[in-house]
Amino acid sequence: MGMIQLRKTHRWGCRSTHQDDYSDGAAPGHTVLGVTALSATIPAGLPIADTTVDLLVVGSGTGLAAALAAHELGLSVLVVEKASHVGGSTARSGGALWLPARPVLAEAAAGDTQEHAATYLDSVVAGSAPRQRSTGFLTHVSATVDMLRRTTALRFFWARDYSDYHPEQPGGSAAGRTCECHPFDTSLLGAYRTRLEPGLMEASIPVPTTGADYRWMNLVARVPRKGIPTFAKRIAQGVGGLMLGRRYAAGGQGLAAGLFAGVLHAGIPVWTDTRLLRLDVDGDRVRGAVVLHGGREVLITARRGVVLATGGFDHSMDMRWKFQSESLGANLSLGAAANTGDGIRAGQELGAGIDLMDQAWWFPAVAPLPGQAPAVMLAERSLPGSLIVNQHGRRFANESSDYMSFGQRLLELQRSGNPVESMWIIFDQQYRNSYVFGAQLFPRMRIPQTWYDAGIAVRADDFAGLATRIGVPVANFTATVTAFNQNAAAGADPDFGRGHSAYDHYYGDPTISPNPNLRVLTKGPFYAVKMVLSDLGTCGGLKADHRARVLREDGAVINGLYAIGNTAANAFGTTYPGAGATIAQGLVYGYIAALDAAGYN
Repeated sequence: MGMIQLRKTHRWGCRSTHQDDYSDGAAPGHTVLGVTALSATIPAGLPIADTTVDLLVVGSGTGLAAALAAHELGLSVLVVEKASHVGGSTARSGGALWLPARPVLAEAAAGDTQEHAATYLDSVVAGSAPRQRSTGFLTHVSATVDMLRRTTALRFFWARDYSDYHPEQPGGSAAGRTCECHPFDTSLLGAYRTRLEPGLMEASIPVPTTGADYRWMNLVARVPRKGIPTFAKRIAQGVGGLMLGRRYAAGGQGLAAGLFAGVLHAGIPVWTDTRLLRLDVDGDRVRGAVVLHGGREVLITARRGVVLATGGFDHSMDMRWKFQSESLGANLSLGAAANTGDGIRAGQELGAGIDLMDQAWWFPAVAPLPGQAPAVMLAERSLPGSLIVNQHGRRFANESSDYMSFGQRLLELQRSGNPVESMWIIFDQQYRNSYVFGAQLFPRMRIPQTWYDAGIAVRADDFAGLATRIGVPVANFTATVTAFNQNAAAGADPDFGRGHSAYDHYYGDPTISPNPNLRVLTKGPFYAVKMVLSDLGTCGGLKADHRARVLREDGAVINGLYAIGNTAANAFGTTYPGAGATIAQGLVYGYIAALDAAGYN
């Protein structure tokens, strides 16, 4: 692998529009670029040696936004990536973007305002992060989207009705503020398409499914008038695209591909298989970094600074057991394998402060088969005809709550002395006939024998038999299911409030009334599938301010050092405001870091 470097031989095309409102977070005017095909004839593989640039970006997920913004501002930029592929956890994600107020929502007449978004963030963050961090994010959302539209071929849309995760809070939106990218043609990457970080679920025939699509595709057996056309549209796009020499990707794959294509087009060099060893300091200022490539140390001097975008410490179990919980299973994270806290440790070596290290974008998942990763669970917990129990055979949470809150509930129970040592999602045959499960089992598909053999799935004709097979007390389990069924028949969950929130309803079944998240389980066979607490990445890290500058423990700025994405402590503190808040803050703070490095803050 090694270096990817392109000479700029053409432009994406242009239309002469300028952005002059810098007071609202926008940079001084720049030409707006449109879209053309990416040349596949540009050479790569130039030798890697000591070099000098204006800005060094370490990490190629949301760090690519920092690189694009800095390049547009006239800075020379270099991106280094520890892995062999480009895209990081961004490419492995669902690709959602939480973009309050404007411009994507404004164009869709969503009716959101920056004032409402600020009220919401004040409410849900509740002082767990400096208010300036939320303010900095909101101020620069529009300019960041505009920059991405100028420098990439990405096209955004509002995922209408994808509710904020806490819509009942002041300023919350049941209609949602989440946006997505339209499927992206990864053939625009030319010879470099194989250098894109693989997604969580690669298919030989692409079916470019957005999050908005998934909602209805998951309900294809229940709402065929929506599910079947959605399936047909995406299959036609995927297969038809192949016939035309195109390969469409959606979600995080599509987003990362668009960013990568923009970087390639701009001629920004990317060094892969290049690990950050340490930051280089001149007095009280960071002036570059020493990286390891091919067994050799290379010095990169960065005149304007270094942006750390190395992700969190997802796969550093020493750090996770130290800062989070010794109960966490090893390497169950869905984050990129290269995320081992390199940037966080490098900042700490210079005296940087850290915060929120106990936090992660928690994500309950299907327990992994031996040697495999956990299977993604998104809608499964919200769908009627299911419930989740612990080792005592009892429910312990609102199954339909957002995934970060669900994980926080598990850790809260552990700290209180009531740990959830094991958990199982319980459902009936009607549920299995109706919905997609684990992102791989379509309605009516049999649960694979390998799941039964591995002990992560069991089946029984009655609840007592199911309880026995999963090793929970029969009396507790049958009492739990009886109470659940009685409440579900009335469409209520007095114990945990399942279905009370508009967010719960998003992944529910709209054909079930009065509560789309609740249905009685009465007819066997019944199933139990083992779950684990996974995550999309950690979200504690280096303390950073509203200009993305890394701070020392005493609050002083470390000059020339920036942290964005999961390398920085979550801008939203201990909360997940809505789908895509993790990637969105990475992109926006990448833009902010570039502005500051270029001298505009």
